[in-house]
Amino acid sequence: MSGGKQHALLSASSAHRWINCTPSARLEREFEGNSGEAAAEGTAAHALAEHKLRKALKRRSKKPISRYDSDEMDVHTDGYVEFIQELIAQAKQECHDPVVLIEQRLDFSRYVPDGFGTGDCVIISEGTLHVVDFKYGQGILVSAEGNPQMKLYALGALELFDGIFDVNTVSMTIYQPRRENVSTFPVDKESLYQWADEVLKPIASLAFEGCGEHVPGEWCQFCRAAVRCRARAEDNLSLARFEFALPPLLSDGDIEEILGKLDDLISWASDIKVYALEAAVRHGKEWQGFKLVEGRSNRRYANEEAVAETAKCAGYRDIYRQSLITLTEMERLMGKDNFQAILGSLIEKPPGKLTLVPLSDKRQAINTSAIHEFKEEM
Repeated sequence: MSGGKQHALLSASSAHRWINCTPSARLEREFEGNSGEAAAEGTAAHALAEHKLRKALKRRSKKPISRYDSDEMDVHTDGYVEFIQELIAQAKQECHDPVVLIEQRLDFSRYVPDGFGTGDCVIISEGTLHVVDFKYGQGILVSAEGNPQMKLYALGALELFDGIFDVNTVSMTIYQPRRENVSTFPVDKESLYQWADEVLKPIASLAFEGCGEHVPGEWCQFCRAAVRCRARAEDNLSLARFEFALPPLLSDGDIEEILGKLDDLISWASDIKVYALEAAVRHGKEWQGFKLVEGRSNRRYANEEAVAETAKCAGYRDIYRQSLITLTEMERLMGKDNFQAILGSLIEKPPGKLTLVPLSDKRQAINTSAIHEFKEEM
């Protein structure tokens, strides 16, 4: 969401953290926020998507201007608007005049102290309430299934409209175009209320007071306190015991335990390095045994136009390299239908590099016997 908006202590966007590690919300308040480029780009994409959706629904809106504007962002926000319009068309089959809310403040303080958030799009009709969250990030694939952020938005939407509309089902959708991910998870309204009363409410009470146990896990990734968190450090440093383990060869069980923690260990080590560097550069912190130096850098043209003109004057002409515009730009140029008709047979998506992931990952497992057969034929 755009900068300057008020943020709740127990926000919906951070629910995955404070639900699993209840003291984290209060702890994060002790650290200054540093949203970074990815968050700023996401905010720009949200603003553009909001504008386009308002215009599509014949509502007043002024187009936002951002340094992140690009053909890619245009394509993805257009896709988001088309998706919402399809949902509205479906809702009209159940209800003549469904309510469509854009960037709506949703209050779920009945279950979470001072809890509120902003829903990107909420569509209310008889029978079904749709809650859609537009995520422009591409680093992490986000699922709607069991997603606490979406559940909180749904509770806030029900607070506004349950009783006015005869809602039985809440449909929660994550629209994540840069990962080609549209994840939808429907849930019965009564089961959502049961989760809110029996699970959410007592956890939120603990989190609001900053009480409970520090529990490290994959939810640490975006926690501002993670780099200084002792519980996370102790969890990662516990891997050091394998250095002294007997027998000298690690067992399969040892390796499986290490694999389960390795991603967070690498992330934590990287966070420590970034934190130490920023403290040295921005605050003059001196770390015993370390010093600031200038790293390696690559040469670059100071002014490409001046370089080209000067090279031509010196008699050099073959100084340009021609290349195709990107696939996204080509699709934008032709339009989706023409692009598929003209170039569809010439577009390929090669298989991704093989990687080990936890069983909880939604991607389908690769048949290892097929891999061995492929290697034997090579």
